[in-house]
Amino acid sequence: MEKTVCKEHVEIALDIIVDETGEYPLLEELSTSEHVTCEFCEADATYIVSSKN
Repeated sequence: MEKTVCKEHVEIALDIIVDETGEYPLLEELSTSEHVTCEFCEADATYIVSSKN
């Protein structure tokens, strides 16, 4: 499971991953060359929040 999110929505994504997997998620910063939008709004995504599996 993976969520791409902006700085404003990173806490929501962390909570979702924890709720669904029961494990602490991985938080990775996106490179500036990638243009991806946040899953919760139209802002540029800053992070990828994912489960360990």
